[in-house]
Amino acid sequence: MLEVVAAILESEDYFLCVQRSENRKEYISLKWEFPGGKIEPGENREQALRREILEELDVEIENLEYFMTIEHTYSDFHLVMHSYTCSIAKGEPVLKEHVASKWLRVEDLDQLDWAAADIPIVEKLMSGRD
Repeated sequence: MLEVVAAILESEDYFLCVQRSENRKEYISLKWEFPGGKIEPGENREQALRREILEELDVEIENLEYFMTIEHTYSDFHLVMHSYTCSIAKGEPVLKEHVASKWLRVEDLDQLDWAAADIPIVEKLMSGRD
């Protein structure tokens, strides 16, 4: 089992979506996701999320609020992902691990080819903001 965190970064009714790079694993290659990553030993979820977003996007985040936890089984591993809504406290996103990014309104989120584990977040965001 892999335990990770994800940031649902929001700014003025737009959400930051990032695209993974090409990967030999087709189920995640070039898929869109909410940024984040693995929880390291000794970290709590919020600490892990702050560290991962700083590493991946070079921004500091604030206003972390728990959103939902998703469990998803891919063909070769089981994922538990804890997601948080948050905002940028300092900096502008710089892609260090992703190939593209988009700021989208909630009603446009379903236009992207999302990683399977991120789809429940997209669905909850879209259903809660009708």
